[in-house]
Amino acid sequence: MTNTSSILLGGGCFWCIEAILKDLKGVLKVTPGYAGGSTERPTYEQVCTDQTGHAEVVEVVFDETQLPLKDLLRIFFTTHDPTQLNRQGGDIGRQYRSVVFGDEDQRHQTREVMKEIENKKIWPASLVTEVEGETAFWPAEEKHKDYFTRNPDTAYCAAVVAPKVAKARSLYRERLKKPTSASAG
Repeated sequence: MTNTSSILLGGGCFWCIEAILKDLKGVLKVTPGYAGGSTERPTYEQVCTDQTGHAEVVEVVFDETQLPLKDLLRIFFTTHDPTQLNRQGGDIGRQYRSVVFGDEDQRHQTREVMKEIENKKIWPASLVTEVEGETAFWPAEEKHKDYFTRNPDTAYCAAVVAPKVAKARSLYRERLKKPTSASAG
């Protein structure tokens, strides 16, 4: 029996978050897209202007019997830097903010996990992740879906996405759908 849920997570570039989460046991689907802004059906180019208010996010559909929400959130908070305001490394702008969009229970669980992460001093600074209510989700253009798998040798993927994926695979090897090496490729 499954207990299917979905949540929107933004942790910088959606290519990174999608590549990390899609291989986890219990994750049924990860779709990159945009949320939290004022423009309906925004394009990537519009979101990149930092004028629409959207964040790059992924919609994660998961089976809570295999991957409880708090475990998913712990992975999310340890595979991107939730202490950087409106950025992730060299990706700068509000569209790269750390954000969670969810229902009331999901927001409550998110805040509990954030306190846990801060109490464990996993990051050297306070978390700046925004915790927001449910909102419209606009799937990204087809070219952004499964981007890392299709384009591992591009400069951005090699320099930014691959190291994050390798770190996640190393940290969460037992949670992967199939055994893999710690490398991203």
